[in-house]
Amino acid sequence: MDLQMPDDEFDALAQEAIDAIPQQALDMMDNVVFFIEDEYEQLPGEPENTEILGIYDGVALTERDQGWEAGALPDRITIFKNPTLRACNTREDVVREIKITVMHEVAHHFGIDDARLHELGWS
Repeated sequence: MDLQMPDDEFDALAQEAIDAIPQQALDMMDNVVFFIEDEYEQLPGEPENTEILGIYDGVALTERDQGWEAGALPDRITIFKNPTLRACNTREDVVREIKITVMHEVAHHFGIDDARLHELGWS
């Protein structure tokens, strides 16, 4: 049976993880918004039953050029509640996974790829 957690509790845990982002990193972040969604919707061509806990959708700081800002929508970091709960056995697991997911997706905003994140233990 999947771990259950009310939306407001999960949202509060995600906000705690966001609040734990070091101020120096927050000061360098540009045009980013955070969202919580229940489920990840698979993209065409992805393997069936793909489960991800979070996703960064945007243009990494390392890839932006001088004309980037013209009409740019905010980058999105989305944390997926139900996949996170399915991956965890305890509330403490949820706290840890949310923190890892937030930091992982913030790292993508800074242009750090999955291979490097894996080396650093943030995957």
